[in-house]
Amino acid sequence: MDIEFVRSRFIKHFDGTTGSIYASPGRINLIGEHTDYNNGFVFPGAVDKGIMAEIKPNGTDKVCAYSIDEKDYVEFGLKEEDAPRASWAKYIFGVCREMIKRGVDVKGFNTAFAGDVPLGAGMSSSAALESTYAYALNDLFGDNKVDKFELAKVGQATEHNYVGVNCGIMDQFASVFGKAGSLIRLDCRSLEYQYFPFKPQGYKLVLMNTCVKHELVGSPYNERRLSCERVAEVIKAKYPEVESLRDASFEMLEEVKAELKPEDYSRAKYVIGEVVRVLDVCEALEAGDYETVGKKMYETHFGLSKDYEVSCEELDFLVDVAIDCGVTGSRMMGGGFGGCTINLVKEELYEIFVAEAEKRYNEKYGKAPKVYNVVIGDGSRKIC
Repeated sequence: MDIEFVRSRFIKHFDGTTGSIYASPGRINLIGEHTDYNNGFVFPGAVDKGIMAEIKPNGTDKVCAYSIDEKDYVEFGLKEEDAPRASWAKYIFGVCREMIKRGVDVKGFNTAFAGDVPLGAGMSSSAALESTYAYALNDLFGDNKVDKFELAKVGQATEHNYVGVNCGIMDQFASVFGKAGSLIRLDCRSLEYQYFPFKPQGYKLVLMNTCVKHELVGSPYNERRLSCERVAEVIKAKYPEVESLRDASFEMLEEVKAELKPEDYSRAKYVIGEVVRVLDVCEALEAGDYETVGKKMYETHFGLSKDYEVSCEELDFLVDVAIDCGVTGSRMMGGGFGGCTINLVKEELYEIFVAEAEKRYNEKYGKAPKVYNVVIGDGSRKIC
């Protein structure tokens, strides 16, 4: 992301002066999908693409915000009833409100922002936006008194209370805590985390965007969360120690199968398996065993596609191409219903795989998938 690009638009749309520039990254998640709201483990990393914003207090009680990418300008107040209509502005408004709830004396400010996280690709551009403003408001108005964990929770609460997505903590956590060259295993129950070096010699990590746009707001995402909660309740009646599917085993699930709707059973089966797979991948990474990492990625995809039912035809097609090309691991990434596959590819197969995927996808869908090479980058920060 180009600092001068953001700064030039800020100067143009406001009073000609400059403010402070902050940035936060999008994220990938190697494995551990739809486990965060089940108190399981996730394994994300920040990427070298994100959101950059210039911000300057303006001495009023109004926020004046310009989205460079949308070419859209919005003003809003800081009271609960001042919520803006523009969907992108709700994220900034929500962060302001959540920081105020945490005792930060947020005042009016001018801001312009832009992003190079591919939208709709499952790389959490929304979390990058939330983290950028949470970090900035903490610095500008809060003397940095809010800790990093709480900043991640500000982003999550913004999604819950102002956007209408009942998300887990992973996306915001990865954006705030990211570290170049490392993935982070996060325990979503205890919020304990551990960095794992991710430097796969001889492999590339590649995203392929189906260019199918997914909209998470609404029922499909929240329905699956409710499925998981219903199953956990049924298991808890027999096993009081089970607070969420994180605590459940396959044996417990089989015991209550007759009491469950078929789709609830399938979704729970996926989640219980995924909790175990994340830990298996951590062991494999410590041993430098990227073949096992790849095998577990495929297992995750088949679970997401068949049991959790959040894949789509285009994602499944790209994973099938990966299998045909001998790619080490491939799976859909993100909330689902479109977006990207994440692929662990041997360097010598990289060009063959990309060419074959582009050719076959274009033949079937009339467009080529977008290809992004993943570089693991740093988390939220002040640039200048």
